Amino acid sequence: MKIRTFAAAAAIAAMTLAATGCGGANSGSDATSGGGKTLTYWASNQGTSLDNDKEVLTPQLKKFQEQTGIKVNLEVIGWNDLQTRIQTAVTSGQAPDVLNIGNTWAASLQSTGAFLPFDAAAFDAIGGKDKFVKTALDTGGVPGQDPTSVPLYGLAYGLYYNKAMFKDAGLTPPTNWDEMVADAKKLTTGGKHGFALAAGSYTENAHFAFINAAQNGADLFDSSGKATFTSDGVVDGIHRYLDLMQTDKVVDVANAQYDNGTKAVNDFATGKVAMILNQNNADSSIVANGMKNDQYGVVAFPAPEGAKEVASHVAGINLSIFKNTKNKDAALQFVKFMTSPETQTALDKPFAALPVLNGATPNFTDNAEEAKTFGDIYATKSKPLPLVPAEDQFESTVGKAMNQMFATIASGGTVSKADIKAALTTAEQQVEAAG
Repeated sequence: MKIRTFAAAAAIAAMTLAATGCGGANSGSDATSGGGKTLTYWASNQGTSLDNDKEVLTPQLKKFQEQTGIKVNLEVIGWNDLQTRIQTAVTSGQAPDVLNIGNTWAASLQSTGAFLPFDAAAFDAIGGKDKFVKTALDTGGVPGQDPTSVPLYGLAYGLYYNKAMFKDAGLTPPTNWDEMVADAKKLTTGGKHGFALAAGSYTENAHFAFINAAQNGADLFDSSGKATFTSDGVVDGIHRYLDLMQTDKVVDVANAQYDNGTKAVNDFATGKVAMILNQNNADSSIVANGMKNDQYGVVAFPAPEGAKEVASHVAGINLSIFKNTKNKDAALQFVKFMTSPETQTALDKPFAALPVLNGATPNFTDNAEEAKTFGDIYATKSKPLPLVPAEDQFESTVGKAMNQMFATIASGGTVSKADIKAALTTAEQQVEAAG
């Protein structure tokens, strides 16, 4: 999920925090009773509904209260509303104690100054930083600074393939880009296609702009945080991805209107396409559409021969604590509980999440091979999206530019590398203008 720029919120938050002495008026604090034994927790929607999240989380929160005497007031917030709620909390000082954030928001939120840094003492209080998978922990905030969030639920992209379609065509799962395209061409026949893409989703397009650029060794921002979208590695990576529809013709042009990953998942589950690129939480939708988990396989999204083995961005959900909490110690106890092996095991399966703790075994699926594949992708073949405040601007500008590129291809036009570079030049200018 994504969040809008927090630049203005950062300035207001600084004034708000100064005015309140970082004391806050948290609705979840229990300072008036003198006990300090109640926390307010904003959870993001991870399950099939807000009520489903409450059903999954409530037993764990009761267990925490039994262990510590600390009550947790839970509110589950949908993704369409969470960003606005956080912005309001940042600027008003009326905030929960603990909340979930999308991990790509971390640097933007950190820039507001409204969140508690996890310094050495804070990490000690939650069980140490070494318990986390490094790639997950790297999403916690700006590099070189104490992070203001820690990992909670992990997600990663994988290449799903239809086992029967591959077997009937005499194919084995691809290990590099050229093999993947060749397989997709062979499987594009009889009204079916080798691939389905969420080509009308700006967030999905931005993710794969990043992944393909990373495979080329290209960065989207330089060390000073300046956008470098027009580098050859970024342009070539996007062109390679567009060509799945444009030149290779293994993606139906109708996919240019697929504005979310669900439509591609449905095409895959119903046998209309042989492959999709999706995160591991696609499993429930695939099975709900009638495909059994032994009918598909998953491999890492393959890179071109000789390129860097980046198969995903480090996707997932992190936990943060508002700096103005009146219950810092209790909040740290809660973060320790939520990131304990026992709680992680209990929550990963219903929320189809990958473990963020070192040595933990994925349990989101009963398919051991799939679990191992996603675990390996997350731990060894994933790279965090740029940990800079303007990351959200990258997703918006570049992702929406790619939406238009796919629309051009779908309508019979062509998109050259020069066209891509021109669009990315405009995106760079937009990011710079946004500050």
